[in-house]
This record gives sequence, C-alpha cells and structure tokens, in this order.
Amino acid sequence: MRTQRVVKRGLLFGLCLVMAAGGVASAAPSVPPPVSPGVRFSLPEATGRYPVGSAEVHLVDRERRDPWVADRARELMVGVWYPARRTQGYPRQPYMPPGVARVVDESGSFGLGGPGQVDWAGVRTQAAVGAPVDGRRSRPVVLYSPGLQISRTLGTATAIELASRGYVVVAVDHTYEAPAVEFPGGRVETQQPMSGTGDLKKMVETRVGDTRFVLDRLATGRGLPEGLGKALDLERVGMYGHSGGGATAAEAMLVDRRIDAGINMDGTLQYDDIDFLPVAREGLDRPFMLMGKPGQSHLVKASWGSFWDRSTGWKRDLSLTQGSHFSYTDAQSFVPALDEHLDIPGPLREEYIGTVDPVRSTAAQRAYIAAFFDQHLRQRPQELLDGPSAAHPEVRFVD
Repeated sequence: MRTQRVVKRGLLFGLCLVMAAGGVASAAPSVPPPVSPGVRFSLPEATGRYPVGSAEVHLVDRERRDPWVADRARELMVGVWYPARRTQGYPRQPYMPPGVARVVDESGSFGLGGPGQVDWAGVRTQAAVGAPVDGRRSRPVVLYSPGLQISRTLGTATAIELASRGYVVVAVDHTYEAPAVEFPGGRVETQQPMSGTGDLKKMVETRVGDTRFVLDRLATGRGLPEGLGKALDLERVGMYGHSGGGATAAEAMLVDRRIDAGINMDGTLQYDDIDFLPVAREGLDRPFMLMGKPGQSHLVKASWGSFWDRSTGWKRDLSLTQGSHFSYTDAQSFVPALDEHLDIPGPLREEYIGTVDPVRSTAAQRAYIAAFFDQHLRQRPQELLDGPSAAHPEVRFVD
C-alpha cells in the first residue's frame, strides 16, 4: 500500500512551483523507504534525422559582478547540443554532472526518493560528448532557460530532440540560483538563500542578463566545440523555457531583439498578485507561444491575459489537458520510470506530471515546439499550428 503521510517537498522544486501557481507550494506525500542499488532511467529517443553531439561550456562575464555573491564576476555553465557528423566511438553524455547528481541525491531526488535510491550520476543520454559538428550548413540557435531554482538538466530530452532536428540548443544554468552548478575541476556552487518578491525580480533580471551574455559569447565562438561557431546562424534565434524560464524567455525578448521567437511553458508572468513583469504590461511584437497546464491560460491568469492583449505578433495559447506543471520537463520521463521501482505515491506522481499519458505528452510537446521553431526560424509554415490536431488530442487551443 502507498503511504499517505505528508512531508515537506524537496527544496529543489519549491520556488518553481510558487512561480507557476502564484502562491505557496503545497506539501507532498512521503517517499518509500530506501532500496539498493539506485534506480536508473532512460530518456525517450530523439526522432530527428541527425545524431546529436553535446558539450559543456564554461563562461565568465568579467564585465558583470555576480548579484548573489559579492566580489565575483558572473560565471555560468551552459550545455550545448548540436547536430553531429557521427557519434560512434564517443562517450554518451551523463544526464547530470557528478557534483550536481550528488546534490540532487543527498537532497532527496526532488522529493521522489531518499539518498541512494536513484542513480542520477549513472544515467546516460543519447547525445555523444565531443562528437564532431555537422557543419555542412548553418543552424538556427535555440536558447533554453529552466524553472526558477531548477537545473538545466531537466530540459535535456527536449534539447536533444531539437538538436536531432537540426537546431543548436544552448541551455543555461543560472549560478547560485540553481540547486547546484558544477564547474571545470569539479568545483560545485550551490544555491544561495533567496525569497520574496524582491529576490524574484532579482532572479529574472539576472537571468535576462545571463541570456544576453550567452548570446554575446556565441557570436564570438570562443570556447565552443571545434567548428560549431561557424555553424551558428545567429540571425535565427529562438528561446524557450519552463516556468520561470518561460518568463525569462518572454522578458529577454522584450529587451533583446536578437531573439526572434519564444515559448513560455507554464510560467507565470507576475511577481505577485498585483506586480506583473514588464513584458506582461507591454507585450511583444514577435512570435510567441504560451503552453500551459489546465487552468493556466490567457483567459484565466491575469498576467497571461495582459501579455496576450498587448502582444501584436503571431501568438498561440495551448493547454496540455490532464498535464501538470512539470509535464514540461524530463519529470514526465523519469517520474513514471522511478515509480516502477520506488512505488511513488499517486498524489505526488500526479502533482508532478498530471494524469496525461507521458508518452503521448512527449510526442505532442515535441511536435508543437518543433513546429513553432520550424515556422518562425526556418520560415516553413506548419499546419499543426493552425488548430486542433487529431494526432495530438492532449493539446487544446485556447482562443
């Protein structure tokens, strides 16, 4: 029988839920007793035509002091996925760097298991570390920002999928806000204490600065895998993000016209009940897509409604019926996999990924996200974006 006791949620997802719901995160049922050895899982295989290479890139912004730690330059780690010429003979990318995996494990695996129950360090992805770049043509660039206080690793499956379809995907870890960021040499920087509207504003401002700095560095090509700098088409740039990362995508587009199109996956556009982000008050004049869970749409949420009414560019509002906030992350893959071994309490599973079928949810998200960027970065019209699809009934168009 599944336990029904209530315990405190893992810290790693707490503030991200606050940004999604505009309120205090609820408590969650407890996890089962420890088992050994740690469980591993697999991400869904990518469906595109290209094999995928990956790299970790260390960036230092010496023109900007870190807002969270005094007397340090702002320092970032970004993950890069790209179409590769070949992947045979190259090691598969770890899902998490070892230092990050250790922090996630010791903190309770997002509230899903006790220390040692999940072998985060042992999970491997489909991407190949250091594989040679397929530089036969220039590639559109898509940036990814994770939810507030969440690691970029939770967006890995979608990043690999887009790379397999011919995009270069660059995911940013926002240092001292993410639970853990591992730098070259094994140094791990962990999350700084933060709370309240003031820190939320500071986080969004910092994230926008991180995004603009990453775009600046991509233009130089320094530190990128050999041949990748020349393959980047920075005249075609998109951005997407989950929760606070979706808000970051919208806000970054407002202040940086290098970003041509964006997607917000279930992220509120307000700091509190009355204080909206600037982009919600002003809107955008370029393509943008809102993707929410039930109850999160421009017809229901005030900040989305304000953004929608003021935006003059192409726009869509899609709802993942029966989905939940973390259906827009890799949780929709690893929660069911871990449930097979750890017997995760039903209310906790549903809180993370809803009741939507995870396989169909994955297929639908892949289809709509790729269609959006294909239409707006590659100028390939996509009928899928014109209205409901019988192939993906999980997705509802909100008019």
